[in-house]
Amino acid sequence: MLTRRIFFRVGLAAVLTSLLISCGDDPPVAGGKNEVLVLSAIPDEKITNQQAKFSKLADYLEGRLGVEVEFLFSKDYADAVTKFRNGETHLVWFGGLSGVQARMAVDGAKAIAQGKSDPLFKSYLIANVATGLETSEEFPMGIKSRSFTFGSPGSTSGRLMPTYFITKETGSAPEAWFEKKPGFQLSGGHVATAHAVADGTYDLGMLNYRTYDSLVESEQKIRERTRIIWTTPPYADYNFTIHPEVEVLFGEGMVERVREALIEAPAGSDALKAINRESIISAKNEDFEGIREVAEEVGLIRE
Repeated sequence: MLTRRIFFRVGLAAVLTSLLISCGDDPPVAGGKNEVLVLSAIPDEKITNQQAKFSKLADYLEGRLGVEVEFLFSKDYADAVTKFRNGETHLVWFGGLSGVQARMAVDGAKAIAQGKSDPLFKSYLIANVATGLETSEEFPMGIKSRSFTFGSPGSTSGRLMPTYFITKETGSAPEAWFEKKPGFQLSGGHVATAHAVADGTYDLGMLNYRTYDSLVESEQKIRERTRIIWTTPPYADYNFTIHPEVEVLFGEGMVERVREALIEAPAGSDALKAINRESIISAKNEDFEGIREVAEEVGLIRE
């Protein structure tokens, strides 16, 4: 697919060159200043401010790398993977599952960086306080008759790992174990899950622990109407994955230059606030093999 895309671009470049020469202008130089590094991200939190947040990260990378960097919005998890697969984006902030899917779709794609907390991520099972459910170290088997919602169908912390851990604890997939069919939050990410539980639309939901902790601090409704009743064991999650075509567009060594720039993002900077992390560390594809294996086990991806 990458080869076909490069051939297409070569053919298009030839047409453009011919047109430009006929107009007396110089053609653009391959790998030169006309190329744009396109950044994107899964929409797992409030999508209304995503453009503003990630534009700050794009500005930081542009200053560090010396190339133009633009942020391209992805409407959902599947869209983020599709844009990466098609070569529309080059650097994407993925979740664990979407990152695995993207790298499986593009030969040579690499996970290059992650938040310092991401190798030991976790999900919260939260409940509306009206249920009377309390926090427990053991999985609460008494929730079987309650209404329950996942986050996005493509979310690692809102769907994949909750599915895995519920299945492990109960012996059945959530769809079979719960007496009421589980729901999904098709837009709004983890924030939507928290609000669905706080509003009483569902008794329970599972979501990203970092988003929930942040919402408890910032939103009275979440703080007063929901509580954590169970926490999953840790697992690897979010990551920056880069497309191999950056080496064609920007020259050999670009992957490592981007990795270095991400890792060196200053503490407390807007660049780090874009992903809600205190610092960034290196990552590699092998760090997410556990996610791939779980996704295969529960039937969300196939080799």
